[in-house]
Amino acid sequence: MRLGAVIITMGNRPDELKALLDSVARQEGDPVEVVVVGQGVKVTGLEGVLPGLRTVELPENLGIPGGRNVGIEAFGPGGSEVDALLFLDDDGLLERTDTAELCRQAFAEDPRLGIVSFRIADPESGETQRRHVPRLRASDPMRSSRVTTFLGGANAVRTSVFQQVGGLPGEFFYAHEETDLAWRALDAGWLIDYRADMVLLHPTTAPSRHAVYHRMVARNRVWLARRNLPAPLVPVYLGVWLLLTLLRRPSAPALKAWFGGFKEGWTTPCGPRRPMKWRTVWRLTRLGRPPVI
Repeated sequence: MRLGAVIITMGNRPDELKALLDSVARQEGDPVEVVVVGQGVKVTGLEGVLPGLRTVELPENLGIPGGRNVGIEAFGPGGSEVDALLFLDDDGLLERTDTAELCRQAFAEDPRLGIVSFRIADPESGETQRRHVPRLRASDPMRSSRVTTFLGGANAVRTSVFQQVGGLPGEFFYAHEETDLAWRALDAGWLIDYRADMVLLHPTTAPSRHAVYHRMVARNRVWLARRNLPAPLVPVYLGVWLLLTLLRRPSAPALKAWFGGFKEGWTTPCGPRRPMKWRTVWRLTRLGRPPVI
């Protein structure tokens, strides 16, 4: 099984990027082919770091899903030149040298497996944040399981998934793009696994560090529902998330930004609407995460 890897960068973490590439180069088995996508920046200083390294320099920052989509296409239409693609944050580090081989094995053993979500752990404490375990029962990050979504900067996707359901929603720019792809993949019959033994070391961070966090999260939540859910579930899903947001008692500026994004999600185009089948709703429910939360 031929593996590729897509890494997007803003050019502001050169040392971390080199360390990540070194960890990819150390993977056992056949070499992993890598493309680094510069988001509105030149990709420099990587000469000789990894044999066969490809680079793409975009004239502007297309956002996380847009940049990753460019990386996918660098491997041919829908990533067709390889069998699966790893997506890795540029400040992450593959802890083990057998992660690529574990990916090959997982995809080979289960032809219905479309996406593998890695475990993210802090390099100093070893802690895995609760939000990095892609299921509701997240208290034990060391338990692997079948899940309904995945982590954007630490995963592997079979390229057949992209060829069947399309890429990430570029218009999202940031937030919830993984769930959009996950729902479309599940609706097409693919499976998603969370694997605790596939580890990306990544410093513990808060998602709210991004200035656009509250607006993007709210807007994209609405877009996600409008694009993917059967009509009766759209108000239920968004009502639950409105209630959860209020219960978390965000600051007044954060709440203002959130409601601004929520309104924007209703008043702006969200892309094509392809509501999932009711049997997919039931699959999500049986996996422990019905699409109302």
